[in-house]
Amino acid sequence: MTNWNEQSTNEKGQSEVQNLKELADIKYALDESSIVAVTDQKGIITYVNDKFCEISKYTREQLIGQDHRIINSGYHSKEFFRELWRTIANGKVWKGEIKNKAKDGSYYWVDTTIVPFIDEKGKPYQYLAIRTEVTAYKKVLEELKLSISELADLKYALDESTIVARTDQRGTITYVNDKFCEISKYSRDELIGSDHRIINSGYHSKEFFKKLWKTIGNGQVWKGEIKNKAKDGTYYWVDTTIVPFINDNGKPYQYLAIRSEITARKRVEEELKQMMTKIIQVQEEERKKVSRELHDGIGQNLYSLLITINRISAEQDHPLLPEMQKEVTSLIEQIRGISWELRPSVLDDLGLVPAIRSMINQYSQHYGIQITFSTNLKVRYSMDIESNAYRIVQEALTNIRKYAEVKQAEVSVMKDGTTLVIHIKDQGKGFSVNTGSRGVGLFNMEERAKAIGGSIDIYSKEGVGTTVKVRVPISEGRDV
Repeated sequence: MTNWNEQSTNEKGQSEVQNLKELADIKYALDESSIVAVTDQKGIITYVNDKFCEISKYTREQLIGQDHRIINSGYHSKEFFRELWRTIANGKVWKGEIKNKAKDGSYYWVDTTIVPFIDEKGKPYQYLAIRTEVTAYKKVLEELKLSISELADLKYALDESTIVARTDQRGTITYVNDKFCEISKYSRDELIGSDHRIINSGYHSKEFFKKLWKTIGNGQVWKGEIKNKAKDGTYYWVDTTIVPFINDNGKPYQYLAIRSEITARKRVEEELKQMMTKIIQVQEEERKKVSRELHDGIGQNLYSLLITINRISAEQDHPLLPEMQKEVTSLIEQIRGISWELRPSVLDDLGLVPAIRSMINQYSQHYGIQITFSTNLKVRYSMDIESNAYRIVQEALTNIRKYAEVKQAEVSVMKDGTTLVIHIKDQGKGFSVNTGSRGVGLFNMEERAKAIGGSIDIYSKEGVGTTVKVRVPISEGRDV
């Protein structure tokens, strides 16, 4: 029979075996997952595991008997290592990140814990260093740090040069930079919590802002020019880009508005527009004057001469008289044509629609191009609008005659609410809008549209044709 002492001894032996097995398992797990090294009290390496050799590219024989200067990268200062040694020499655990250098010259980072083993006198007799490689993490961290630095630089440059504001999905301002406050004359406290109606100048229509919100509400970037009103009542223009930030559901949760002030540029544009309008007005007045002089002066004199020739021809027969009649008649027709080209009297007397009809009739007779004309105009508008609209149609038809190579075209002049819409369309040769040179004709049409506050769009494709669309804001006209 086994006595109690023998049983106790067996149990104790089994417990020690179990503890040794657990320690062996722990060492195995540590060797598989971590870089492990043991040094004596002087820092001489006495043990390294396979992971240490793998990451450092040194063999076990090359490492044992050396100190950790063999893998020193030179990245850390002497003070860094002095502090490390001061800590572990005092029997304290040291934790930190160290950049090492492998045998092949490559660098790697390790998250390090150094544990001192203490003897009976309370002094360290060896050190256990457990390391985890964090090179990839440090690389990501460094890249992130660099990205943050670049973003900070970009933000600084943006803040210095641009007006920046951020709003929530409802349009409430949540952030403005100093430039916004400077140009708007409002303080940051006055702006944050408000919406952009605080700087609304009243210049743009409700439809303008509806389209803006529809664009960014659908997650699309909006670009355009906006006229705003500062706190002191002054107006300023900004070239604006609004970028929606999209959440996981594909819906905007905030908007970033980046603006550049263009007040000076808009002022110059307005002055140029006024100057161009004045030039066009003077030009039309001169055309009208010359047209009248040709028609009422030279034209009438030639007509009187023709009557005289006819009388002489009736009284006597002379071989030169028929030739003179023919030449004078031809001159009268040429004078009438020049006069009509300069300024058709029907435009002043009867208005835009009769003038266009007259132009189309003569155009078709001279060039054999049939023009379909449609209109719903029943009133007359200002002479500026009618003159420039007429010239735009005239220029477009001239371009069709010269370049389109067609026998048919369409012209429509329609009132659409408070807008006069002019369409001139052909199905001719067409051209590339982006690469084609913008000739004098297109330039003239653009400038005339601008002169009356309108816009012009030209759509064209080679082999398909060209469409000119002009939109001009109008007020109530007067009855024809």
